[in-house]
Amino acid sequence: MTTTKATSTRNPAYLDLLHSGILKDRVQLAFQHLEQCDLCARYCRINRLQTTQGAICQTGEQALVYSFGAHYGEEEPISGWMGSGAIFFGRCNLHCVYCQNWEISQTGTGRSATPDQIALIMLALQKRGCHNINLVSPSHVVAQILSAVFIAAQHGLHIPLVYNTGGYDSLEALQLLDGIIDIYLPDMKYGTSTAARQLSGVSDYSDVNRAAVREMHRQVGDLELDGEGLAVRGLLVRHLVLPGYMADSNEVLDFIAKDISLLTYVNLMDQYYPWYRAEDFAPLDRSILRGEYRRVLDMAERHGLRRVDGHRERRRLGI
Repeated sequence: MTTTKATSTRNPAYLDLLHSGILKDRVQLAFQHLEQCDLCARYCRINRLQTTQGAICQTGEQALVYSFGAHYGEEEPISGWMGSGAIFFGRCNLHCVYCQNWEISQTGTGRSATPDQIALIMLALQKRGCHNINLVSPSHVVAQILSAVFIAAQHGLHIPLVYNTGGYDSLEALQLLDGIIDIYLPDMKYGTSTAARQLSGVSDYSDVNRAAVREMHRQVGDLELDGEGLAVRGLLVRHLVLPGYMADSNEVLDFIAKDISLLTYVNLMDQYYPWYRAEDFAPLDRSILRGEYRRVLDMAERHGLRRVDGHRERRRLGI
């Protein structure tokens, strides 16, 4: 797999905005957006500072935090050897019928946390030695995250921020994050609106997702690694291969190759399992077949993508 090395030691992007005063302004602007919320692609347009009624995410002024800790199950450039400092936020702006974390995303499990409390979590993960702060399911809590980063940065936070998203992000939110997020880690779940509507409850996922990934790449470019192989800045795309949805996989890979970059770091994931309500949505009621995953790996090769993180799976499957 082709790698791109960072040419110099790079400070996290948000530190420059902290010193210039722009980060503080972004926090204030983000909370203004909550008053008629457009901080995800649902565009609920309600005042989340006053109510959660009518909000798909069912999240008000404070974020829900389900758990946090050093996470070793991410891509190698993210997890490294000391782990990624993952903060799992409760709730989600998507309703995927096969969600493996549905207890977190759909039931409201977790504790309300103020930005000060989230900032303390960030600093504790940094002290533990984590390589980055990994914001998991952040799309509906952008304002709360920005506030926490502003507080934590004033108290010594200095490691990269990873925006680990399902990919249904508004351009309004991404513009607020410009110059703050170092590493974008979006899903690209579907290539067609039909699959998105049936499986995640949104008909415009593909269009929204493509616009979001374009903006992410505009902000941070291709993934850069330091001399030890750790991600310091850039875009890393995930695509979970779904049983029976090979055409969607091809659409996603074609878009990345033609519209983003042949040097996009793409993780083709083979670990689909029929969680949550998947048994009611054939063919999602089964795991993917070896031949299906092999076909998607071959698709990526035919499209000319040069940084596909599927080699370990290829070896394991003997293909």
